[in-house]
Amino acid sequence: MTKGGQALVRNRNAELLASGPRWLSLELRPHAGRIAAAIMHEVQRSVPAYSRPLTGTFGKVFSEGFEEAVRHVIDSIGNPGIVHNEWVEMFRTRGRLEYLEGRSLDSLQAAARIGARVAWQYVAPVLRRAGASPQVLAHSAEIIFAYVEELSATALEGYSETQALAGGTIERRRKQLLELLLSDAPTAPGALDGMSRGAGWPLPEQAAVVALEGSGGTADFPVELLDDDVLVDLESSTPCLLTTRPRGQLLPLSGRWNGWRAAVSPTVPLADIPAAHRLARRALCLLPPPESDAPILWCADHLAEVWLLGEEFLATELRRRALHPLDSLGDRQRERLGQTLLAWLETRGGAPEIARRLRVHPQTVRARLHQLRELFGGRLDDPDERFGMLLALRTELLAAAGGT
Repeated sequence: MTKGGQALVRNRNAELLASGPRWLSLELRPHAGRIAAAIMHEVQRSVPAYSRPLTGTFGKVFSEGFEEAVRHVIDSIGNPGIVHNEWVEMFRTRGRLEYLEGRSLDSLQAAARIGARVAWQYVAPVLRRAGASPQVLAHSAEIIFAYVEELSATALEGYSETQALAGGTIERRRKQLLELLLSDAPTAPGALDGMSRGAGWPLPEQAAVVALEGSGGTADFPVELLDDDVLVDLESSTPCLLTTRPRGQLLPLSGRWNGWRAAVSPTVPLADIPAAHRLARRALCLLPPPESDAPILWCADHLAEVWLLGEEFLATELRRRALHPLDSLGDRQRERLGQTLLAWLETRGGAPEIARRLRVHPQTVRARLHQLRELFGGRLDDPDERFGMLLALRTELLAAAGGT
C-alpha cells in the first residue's frame, strides 16, 4: 500500500474510533491491563518467536507495546480529539525492532491476529453484561479488528523500511543507527550491536551530541571535513552529529562553518544520548550565539543558564518572588539597583570592590546598598533568599542578552 493509501486507512480508522459511544471507553478502561495480559499470554503460548521469558529489555518492550496498544484504542473510542501521531511512530519503531531482533514478518502478523481475537473474546462478554445492543457489539468488533489491522500495517511499515535500509549503503546504516541511539524507545542491546556491526561503527561507552542549526540562506554543511568516526544526520528537521571526541573531531571545521551554529552536549553514556540531544537542542534555542569566531556552544559551560531558561514560567515566577521589592522603582533605578545587588551577591565584597566592578564611585555603591537594605530588609541575611535573588538576576541578564 502507498503512503497515501496508508494515510487514508488511518483517517478512516480514526473516524471509526471517534464514532464509537464514549461510554464504551469508560466501561473498558478498568479492564485495559487484564486485556493486555490476556493477549500477551496467548501470543507467548502460540508464537514461538515470543515464547522467551519476559525479562530485561525484551520483556519491557514486549509488555509495554501491548499495554500501549490496548490503552490507546480504549482512550480513542468516542474521542475525536485524541492525537494518533505518537502512537503511529511508536508502532513503526516496534516494527523496526522486530526486524533488528531477527523475528520474521510471519511472527509479527500472527501476533496481531491473536491480539485481535483475544481482545474480542475478552471484550464481548464485558459489553454484554453492560447492556450493549447488537449494533454496539458489531461496532465494537469492527473497531477492534480495524485497529489491530492498522497496528499491524504500521509495524510492518517500520519492519519493511528497516529491512530495506539494512541492504543499503554504510551511510544509510549509520544514519539509522544514529536515529536508534537518539530515540527514547526501549532498544534491545542485541539490536544496537547488530546495527553497529552493519554500520561499521563500534559502539563506544560514551559520546556527545552536536545539535546543528542553519540560518536562512546557509550554505551546505561541510560534512566532508568530518572524519569517519562521526555519525551524521543532516536530513531531519533537527540535524545533528554524534561524536566520541567533540573537540578534536570538530576542529577541522574551524573557519568553515558556512553560517551554521552548533551546541555540543556533555559526553555521556549511550543510554543518555536522547537526553543529551534534548539539552543541546534546548541550548541552541535558548542561548545567544557565542561572540567568538567559532559558532559553538559548549553545553557543559552553560548548564545553569539552560536550566534557568528552560522553563519560562518557572523563571518568571522566580523573578517575581525574589525581586518584587524592586517593582516599585522606575526602569533606570531598578536596573542600577539590580546591577548593584547582583555584584554584591556574586562578590559579597565591600563598596570599593563593587564600585570597581560597576565603574562607579564607592559612595554611590554605599547609597545603593543602603537603599537595597531598606527594600529587602532581613531577606538579605537569609542564604536561601540570597540564592533566589542571584538566580533571578542571572535570568534577567540572560533574557536581556537574547536568551528568551
